[in-house]
Amino acid sequence: MTANKPQAKIDSLRPFRLVKYFSFTGLGLVLITTIVLSWFISNHAKKVMLERSEKYSLLLAEHVNRQVFLQFVLPTVLRYGEIALRNSAQFKRLDTVVRNTTEGLNVDSVTIYDSEENIISYSTIPEEVGVRDKGGKEYESALNGVNSSHLISKASLLNLLTGSDPISTKLLTYIPFRRENPLSERTDDIMGVTKVVQDLSDDMEAILRLQLTIIVVSILIMGTLFLILTQIVTKADQINEARAQERRRLEDKLNQAERLASLGEMVASVSHEIKNPLGIVRSTAEILNKRLQDQAPGSKHLAEIIITETSRLDDIVREFLDFARPQVPQFTPTAINDLIMKLEGFMQPEFSKNNITVENNLATDLKPVNVDQNLLYRALLNLFINAVQAMPDGGILSISTFSASQEKKKVVIRIEDTGIGMSKEKLAMIFTPFYTDKNRGTGLGLAIAKNIIDQHEGFITVESQEAKGSTFLITLKHQ
Repeated sequence: MTANKPQAKIDSLRPFRLVKYFSFTGLGLVLITTIVLSWFISNHAKKVMLERSEKYSLLLAEHVNRQVFLQFVLPTVLRYGEIALRNSAQFKRLDTVVRNTTEGLNVDSVTIYDSEENIISYSTIPEEVGVRDKGGKEYESALNGVNSSHLISKASLLNLLTGSDPISTKLLTYIPFRRENPLSERTDDIMGVTKVVQDLSDDMEAILRLQLTIIVVSILIMGTLFLILTQIVTKADQINEARAQERRRLEDKLNQAERLASLGEMVASVSHEIKNPLGIVRSTAEILNKRLQDQAPGSKHLAEIIITETSRLDDIVREFLDFARPQVPQFTPTAINDLIMKLEGFMQPEFSKNNITVENNLATDLKPVNVDQNLLYRALLNLFINAVQAMPDGGILSISTFSASQEKKKVVIRIEDTGIGMSKEKLAMIFTPFYTDKNRGTGLGLAIAKNIIDQHEGFITVESQEAKGSTFLITLKHQ
């Protein structure tokens, strides 16, 4: 049975461990899923933003081309006969047209490349005018009539941290700058390449902040759930452990009850078989004692020894029977203080003989308690005898009574001696049947006392220190 206890404990805890495993695993999966979902949402938002920005940029670039052609190219050709941006008046006229066209729009810069060579003929950024070979493959594609866009971005969640580099995201759109016919229809004649740059840094920062918000909120929610689950699991562990301890206590108590029941049956049988012959021996010794008194006075003490020892053995047998076959309590209202005073009167010769002083501190407001007077008397008698034996050189026996609660539903009897005390090892064994460290005695006195208190649905506790004495507390409740 002992070997099966660890396995039983493991089996009982296994389902709960599976619950904990699946709970924490579920939280982890939800957190990971949330982070992945936030990444998916942010990427989708980026994609939508880029698509819309690219369409917007294409429309904007076409609008700039149309306005430049209508408001600059045609008037300039009619007036000067040719376009020469080296002419400050022409350049200023073009710059005015471009800036008026893009005013109030989400445009970072506008650049126009020459169609014959990769050189910047015009830009809203003055220092870029005249720079060569900066168009790249997008410039080449536009010369072939293909629109293209290029994203330059330096943006991540780390850029949101204080002290990090600012977020920078720009969309570069290249479209061919086509000549238009008199009907304002575009032709295949490409006069140059227009590059429109949009600054999307604010939009990208908003998307990153949305992503960060989703992650932070998810972590906070998951963290809160994790803490709640941890508290639940911890509480459940404590409940399981308490239940396991209670189960082990009940199992130990059941095993002890089974052992004591078997032992009680054996003791009862043996005691019963001994009691009758012992009575015959004592009766014979008493008859022999009377005869020796007349015929052999010098041998009279031998018969007296037999009578004394048989009386002692009879007490031991009776004690065995009391332990093996406890009586059923007959509860009656009893004044605890009166019962204690009656017992003290009976024990007074022993107290005087052993130089023991009794100090009483009995509460006067105690209500009668339903107890079996004879059984409780027997229990207290065993405790008094134990106290006398613990003070071979005399001492003080303090007896007090008081109510254990405000409702006065419990009564406590305190028995304290100044005797030799007990070690921790002995203290743990004192209520064990047949345990004794005395040369004489059965070791059943305190065990019987505890059984009687248990029958009254009360409990008994003891505190002791070696060379300082012991204190027994008996708590009884109203039946």
